[in-house]
Amino acid sequence: MGLDIRWPIGLMFSLIGAILVIYGVITGKDVEMYKRSLEINVNLIWGVLLLIFGVLMLVWVKLSGGADKKASK
Repeated sequence: MGLDIRWPIGLMFSLIGAILVIYGVITGKDVEMYKRSLEINVNLIWGVLLLIFGVLMLVWVKLSGGADKKASK
């Protein structure tokens, strides 16, 4: 039984999402920075989406990991 690909994918997306969320929160008050994106904090929005996706991948592997162990017994 090898490493499930969902672990590294979930960790990668969670880490990148967390970095973007932190960066979006820190730079949220900078109006000039977000003028090009119609004053929408895209770093915060995409950070949250990536973080949600990463956490869902980790939850999915955790839930299916229990089912795989039960099936193999």
